[in-house]
Amino acid sequence: MKPPAPIRRRALLRGAFTSLALAPAYPLWARDTPRLAAIDWAMLESALAIGAVPVAACELVRFRADAMEPEVPANVTDLGLRGSPNFELLQLTRPTLILSSPWYARIQPRLSAIAPVMSRAVYGEGAAPWPRAIRAMTDLAERLNRPEAALHAESRAMQTLEALRSRLALWQDRPVYVVQIGDARHVRAFGADSMFGNMLDLLGLENAWRGQTEFSFAAPTPLERLAERPEARILAVSGIPAEAAPALRRSVLWNRLEPVAQGRFRSDQRRGGKGCRSRRSPTQDDPM
Repeated sequence: MKPPAPIRRRALLRGAFTSLALAPAYPLWARDTPRLAAIDWAMLESALAIGAVPVAACELVRFRADAMEPEVPANVTDLGLRGSPNFELLQLTRPTLILSSPWYARIQPRLSAIAPVMSRAVYGEGAAPWPRAIRAMTDLAERLNRPEAALHAESRAMQTLEALRSRLALWQDRPVYVVQIGDARHVRAFGADSMFGNMLDLLGLENAWRGQTEFSFAAPTPLERLAERPEARILAVSGIPAEAAPALRRSVLWNRLEPVAQGRFRSDQRRGGKGCRSRRSPTQDDPM
């Protein structure tokens, strides 16, 4: 069988996982833009996807570092933490609609006292998020009387998915772990109920992780769980934390993982420490 054609790691990570998580696909609204404030990141992405830039949103420093795309304009006011936003600042931005989700139901009464709240659930245990994300985007566009914006964004996304699916056809020979490295002994593994896992399915790739995603601020999965599918590839989507890189290089367990030993591990090194790729140190554009 012909080996998979080389595909740039960053193109795969950014194109398949980041840009398609509802990246902007519709021109920004020039006039009559409602004053939106986004508490929830998924709803922030939904607004940006249809060209409705919020006047305010939460945790923008971290969002720009973690999500990177879609781009949030510099003039969007940062409201602080998602779970406890600055309500006084929120009120000063004079929103006409606040975008939230059931994750923040605890603060919804305070949000509702400032402006109407639109709450949609994109992520939930056991539920594929892509259809929910499309539904949330569509609902928002309809509420803002711009249904054509959601249709345009969805069409662009599906075209991109189809192009990537065709490009990755030769990569269907192996399952793929998509993980986030927490430290030298733990990772966060993304299941079918994550956007990463859902994207693998839509791209025709097998997710090596058969469990559900553990929604947690810590990386709860022991590293040895990645030995369950020795034939797999491993993609680390947030790079390797600088504090974890030296320990991983010395880790007997890490270096004996078959995907690592055979050069089938890649990380997005824009976001973390370097090294720890594999024993044979392939170039970043080698096929895995």
